[in-house]
Amino acid sequence: MLKPSLQLRLGQQLTMTPQLQQAIRLLQMPTLELQAHIREQLESNVMLEPIEDIEGTGTFESLEPHPMPEERRGDAAAPPERDSTVEVEVLDDGWAERGSSSTSGDSWRDDDDRQADLADEAEESLQDHLTGQLEFANLDPRQRGIARAIVDAINDDGYLADSLEAIADTLKPEIVCDAAEVENVLALVQTLDPPGIGARSVSESLTLQLQLLDPDTPGLALAVAIAAKHLDLLADRELTLLRRELLTTDDELETAVALVRSCHPRPGSVISSAKAQYVVPDVFVRRTDRGWSVEINGSTLPRVQLNQGYADALGRGSGHSSLRSQLQEARWLLKSLEIRNETLMKVARSIVERQTAFLEHGEEQMRPMILKDIATAIEMHESTISRVTSSKYMHTPRGVFELKYFFSSQVEAADGGGASSTAVRAKIKKLVREEDAAAPLSDSRLAELLADEGIAVARRTVAKYREALGIAPSNERKRHADK
Repeated sequence: MLKPSLQLRLGQQLTMTPQLQQAIRLLQMPTLELQAHIREQLESNVMLEPIEDIEGTGTFESLEPHPMPEERRGDAAAPPERDSTVEVEVLDDGWAERGSSSTSGDSWRDDDDRQADLADEAEESLQDHLTGQLEFANLDPRQRGIARAIVDAINDDGYLADSLEAIADTLKPEIVCDAAEVENVLALVQTLDPPGIGARSVSESLTLQLQLLDPDTPGLALAVAIAAKHLDLLADRELTLLRRELLTTDDELETAVALVRSCHPRPGSVISSAKAQYVVPDVFVRRTDRGWSVEINGSTLPRVQLNQGYADALGRGSGHSSLRSQLQEARWLLKSLEIRNETLMKVARSIVERQTAFLEHGEEQMRPMILKDIATAIEMHESTISRVTSSKYMHTPRGVFELKYFFSSQVEAADGGGASSTAVRAKIKKLVREEDAAAPLSDSRLAELLADEGIAVARRTVAKYREALGIAPSNERKRHADK
């Protein structure tokens, strides 16, 4: 028979407090989102204030896996001569000084002003470019209205995205017209700059561009015929069959093909080019006299601090509960930012320790590494490593990489070790680059060559990596080489 009773049990449980939730959220934020969040906090919390001048707020750690000889100092790609114990020292941060105190009295908003200087706001859209030309064209109001509807239907690549009937329907009831009248105005729009604009297919666009050339241009008639009817053969590099279809010689065909290839397949992209996206690295890695150094980008550090004047004015009384709540929130925010920077530095330092060979010799020396390896090294959970490496970038002598780039699966090697999938892809790319064009390497042969280097991979794995690299199969590479 059951009866109620009292029992004591000991246990541990993780509670998602507001402080912990905020720390996790800030840890995952990329730099731009973090800066926007800090600006919101500065506007809503009077206990926070921007730091106008920062000295030495960044973190700089130097890794010394290898002492460098005098003649190789400053050479980021030079391999070390002897090994030594990895040592880490914390030094003053020069990057933060230069990034935050280039002018006196810098404030948080100065970063926005400097970033705005980098953006090119003067670029013109394709529709604006075409509409401006219509104003100078000799068109009556009815034709101009139809032409504007056609321009609106042109996509960023410069092609007409809607049918002529659909464009005619969009003009009703202001302008009642049929597809034939729209096509007549389309012919006028196709004379605008850039050449080939307003076409309904690649073939039509290339034909429009070729028709603008001097009629006496050698091979022009043949090039127009290729653009109009035989683009599929040219795309497949079936030059022999193309020559038979056109009943021409090799020299004439070569001249005509050169004309076709000189045309732009996406004429609209010349005007409506995508705005450049700038990546701001969160961590700098560089070679110094002491070895490899890792440092936080000082210009990305949040320039915010506690308003000590307001905090001292509160005293220890029980009043001003709303201000005390803001003071507590401000302290939580600053503590979370400190944890974020410390965690980012630990992760970046641990990555550099394990991928020194990649920094010195390239992708072929990339070591296999997973989130668990870094989590174990810095005694944190894998989910924390995943958050801190998301949308964070590292500037190295070999380029700017997302932190997640350094993580790759392991391919077993014959000696019991392993190579990273990134290194295997790099080796495949190198083998294909150095192959004999007349006798390209098959996937099976590539697998054999990798096995000779101690990396046992299946043929289908090689095929998968080759396709991911955008490398054609051996039969297509041979056919292209023959032509």
